Amino acid sequence: MTNRQRYEAVVIGASLGGLALLKGLLPALPADYPLALILVQHLGPQAESTLAALLDRCCAIRVKEADEKEPIRPATLYVAPANYHLLVERDRSFSLSVDERVNYARPAIDVLFESAADAYGPALVGLVLTGANADGALGLRAIRARGGLAVVQDPATAEAPAMPRAAIAQARPQRVLAPAAIEALLLELARKG
Repeated sequence: MTNRQRYEAVVIGASLGGLALLKGLLPALPADYPLALILVQHLGPQAESTLAALLDRCCAIRVKEADEKEPIRPATLYVAPANYHLLVERDRSFSLSVDERVNYARPAIDVLFESAADAYGPALVGLVLTGANADGALGLRAIRARGGLAVVQDPATAEAPAMPRAAIAQARPQRVLAPAAIEALLLELARKG
């Protein structure tokens, strides 16, 4: 990361083991965190929409489920609703889709990452965390191709290392980090934002 680079949003993809990891990472972020955070956590199609409430209990930043046409704001963690793809429009608002599953998932990480890369370009950070498939790898590659920062959890620290390994192979991320270093990076982004 260069000292001059300014980021506006962080997109996060997680699957198996992701909730526990996020509950460890996100409480460190201050309530006035200057970037928007947008999360796809793989959920079953019948999952209750409790993820935002669970994370909101442990976070200082605002946590909410993303709504159709909602403008994206800093100091907020937006969570993809169960059984909807979450996309970022060029005007930096959300749209929801019930299109076919991607990588067997809806919401799919690749869908969020690719649309966010188009909207934010080099002002975007992509973060692929623990998971048991390859979702997020192509989306992270798109973020890197548009000048954004690609970050992957070190597979050795992941409950399910398949997703980080796939992201490393496909996207050649600038950073491969253990959870403590991911937390430090998120805080560094706040200082630069």
